[in-house]
Amino acid sequence: MPKSVGLSKDKNWWRQAAIYQIYPRSFADSNGDGIGDLKGVTSRISYLKSLSLDAVWLSPFYPSALADGGYDVADYRDVDPRLGTLADFDELLAELHKVGIRIFVDIVPNHSSNLHVWFKEAIEAKPGSKARNRYIFRDGKGEKGELPPTDWVSHFAPSAWTHESVMGGKGNQWYMHWFAPEQPDFNWDNPEVEKEFLKTLKFWADRGVDGFRIDVAHALKKDLSEPLRSLPVFETLEERGNKGKGILADRDELFKIYKQWRKLFNQYDPPRVAVAEAFVHPERLPLYASTKTLGQCFDFRFIETPFEAAAYKESVQDALELALKNKSSCTWTLSNHDQIRHATKMGLNSAVDRRSWMLSDGTSHPLDAAAGTQNALAATLFILALPGSTYMYQGEELGLHEVTDIPASQIQDPQYLRNNKMDKGRDGCRVPLPWQKSGSSFGFGTGGAHLPQPSWFADYSVAAEENDPNSALSIYRIALGLRKSLITEEKIKWHKTGNPSVLHFSRPNGWHCITNFRGESYPMPKGEILISSHPLTNGKIPAGTTVWLKK
Repeated sequence: MPKSVGLSKDKNWWRQAAIYQIYPRSFADSNGDGIGDLKGVTSRISYLKSLSLDAVWLSPFYPSALADGGYDVADYRDVDPRLGTLADFDELLAELHKVGIRIFVDIVPNHSSNLHVWFKEAIEAKPGSKARNRYIFRDGKGEKGELPPTDWVSHFAPSAWTHESVMGGKGNQWYMHWFAPEQPDFNWDNPEVEKEFLKTLKFWADRGVDGFRIDVAHALKKDLSEPLRSLPVFETLEERGNKGKGILADRDELFKIYKQWRKLFNQYDPPRVAVAEAFVHPERLPLYASTKTLGQCFDFRFIETPFEAAAYKESVQDALELALKNKSSCTWTLSNHDQIRHATKMGLNSAVDRRSWMLSDGTSHPLDAAAGTQNALAATLFILALPGSTYMYQGEELGLHEVTDIPASQIQDPQYLRNNKMDKGRDGCRVPLPWQKSGSSFGFGTGGAHLPQPSWFADYSVAAEENDPNSALSIYRIALGLRKSLITEEKIKWHKTGNPSVLHFSRPNGWHCITNFRGESYPMPKGEILISSHPLTNGKIPAGTTVWLKK
């Protein structure tokens, strides 16, 4: 097992960690083919170190046909040749560990690629075979089985079922996929699937991986009892309820799987950690984040919480109470690879329908980019001061906005391509990062970029912000560096402000955080100002600003 140079053995390192998500294909390109790769990430370790990170999380880098941005995995224990090799991964891990940065990898257990060896075997096999039982195959309805087995709906297509003939099968059956047809769902009622994923987790943990982000962690178990139940609408939280009895997700049987994973994680020193991506009722989150299961679960409430004092305080209170119930720590996040960048959200009028706005290429309503960036920085300093861990998405430290005008001919996201073009998709936050002010790809690589970069990226590049003390990058660097010396017990105390648009809380060591959301300038209390997300106005905190101070 690789030696983790520069890392402590603290088993609780993750509880208040700063974790940076890297979308490898869009981070840095080392060989000029227009696609980011692992060597590209390694080449930027000094940049990652400058952010005072505790860990990075790599989105999937496995062999994939990219039907869904790499979340269609063809081999869970290898690297996509376009992104590098296992040796490149080992080098990246070792170099990160040398500078004290841990690494998470994405595990995609709900479904595989249709190019996975198991699915290829299943398509070639006969109905009722062992190979088919690894996935969810069923006979169709109708006189000749020409109709889907149920009315289940998919994320990326009208039906959650595809006839196997589309993939070359001859058994006249249908297979189930909650996402794209190229992403067949595993049958987690099959013990062979459970054993295979334990092997995968051990494979990466033995290489030195410190943590795992579990994709669609709520969906592994389905109600496959016959006859299959009807569900003619997409299974949202409302349709599913909060009793652990949904048809396609959040079933109570899930936690037997995750208890086995926890036993494996605890065999390492320090124990491997995991964070669940689970879209479930908040009261169900502790089941995923229990010390007996995955240990932590994303709480996505801030992604949609309006930038308002009352809403932010309520979200914090609820999240802290949930964390106490399961002895976990909170997870704060404002952006990720599936969301419109939060600087853009915060620069739009709250009444704007973002889906329609994106479909108009961002032209139907004005965007106040400067206000969006300012509010985004204020929100970032707010959540960085909270007890718990913060997950950040690449580029948000530059104040990057969503790229809204990607031509239809260059869109890659199946959310757009498979849903009758009713949603612009997620490519706008996955555009390759700008490192330089100019060049064919703003320093991303020597051979252009796999998604088009707008001209305004020049002003948001690392080079443009590097030496500007008021830039988003400088503020992130200062705040993340300060945070390492400031974090303390996982407690906060709220202080009265007399202003409904201002929140003020402190941590036990005299670290105070004050955020003026939308109000008039707020008088600055006495104390040593550590950082301000925006310059003060005549000694007062302006709207859209967070200040840290020490008393």
